[in-house]
Amino acid sequence: MPKHISRLIILLVTFGAAAYAAKVFFTADSFYAYGHYRGKSVAEIASDKPKYKGSEYCQSCHAERYAEWSKGVHHSVEIGKVVQCEVCHQAAGGRDAGGMFQHVATGIDHPASGKLPVPTDSLKLCPLCHEKMPGRPAEQRQIVIATHAGTQQCTACHNPHSPRMIVVAGAAAGQAETGAMGKAAICAGCHGGEGVSVNPVWPNLAGQHSAYLVDALKAYRTGARQSAMMSATAAGLSDADIQSLSDHYAAMKLKVAASAAGSASAAAGKAKADTCATCHGAEGVSGNPAWPSLAGQQKDYLVGALKAYQEGVRKNEIMAGMAKGLSDADIDALATYYSSATVH
Repeated sequence: MPKHISRLIILLVTFGAAAYAAKVFFTADSFYAYGHYRGKSVAEIASDKPKYKGSEYCQSCHAERYAEWSKGVHHSVEIGKVVQCEVCHQAAGGRDAGGMFQHVATGIDHPASGKLPVPTDSLKLCPLCHEKMPGRPAEQRQIVIATHAGTQQCTACHNPHSPRMIVVAGAAAGQAETGAMGKAAICAGCHGGEGVSVNPVWPNLAGQHSAYLVDALKAYRTGARQSAMMSATAAGLSDADIQSLSDHYAAMKLKVAASAAGSASAAAGKAKADTCATCHGAEGVSGNPAWPSLAGQQKDYLVGALKAYQEGVRKNEIMAGMAKGLSDADIDALATYYSSATVH
């Protein structure tokens, strides 16, 4: 046999032996005991110290918060939707550092390790589950952030431990009342006790036409207008409730400061507002009860509404046509003018 052939055979045999030896040396003895993984890894992982303790762990120290959570939508056991405390506050269990692939069973737990972090920016946290997007299950409550509350923190209106509970100053007292005043307590958290919104992206209701408010609330109730918060609120209102609420706010006097009345933007808006006067009045006070008055309205709300008509989020053929040709500068000018207009 030629020398080069014999040498090649010896080389191949040597390489095969080395490869087999390496396989035996580097393969764990329990590999493929139960499948294509280390059999002992199951026991090792099971003996590892859990980082997440579960909400029951929090109950003894945070009974009030636990009670809110356990009765709220984040604890919907019947549909399998349970948002544990540690989803927002991070793990309550600590784990000592081990080497690579080394499991440990020790570590400091909360509260010995100090306070768990309390999220301060709910506008980044809550939309992880609740921002409207294609493909997300319809059963999951969803919002369009820009038209829902803008830059306002979610916790300004919602109790973070039970989000369906809306935080309303003085609502408990209002709920004891009957008629429009009792129902208005539900609205006060967003639209203010005097009908002046606490958030610039939500509309003022004081002094608005009753007929317009009736139509708007019924549209939210039927889904013709889209807003997760308003749809949920309107769903619980009867026709009589809607009428009494609308009359209640229409009877109020809108009291707002006209701080930007003399600005260049307001002047530009006034010139542009000629096209709006037919429906909304020469000074923003509509002569038709079916159309809204704009004088003294929140600027950010007006900007958001006009852009929503442009983008088709709000449906109205007339307003869509009017808003279509407006630039961002036009919208800002119009909103500045109407928000600063004197309310008679």
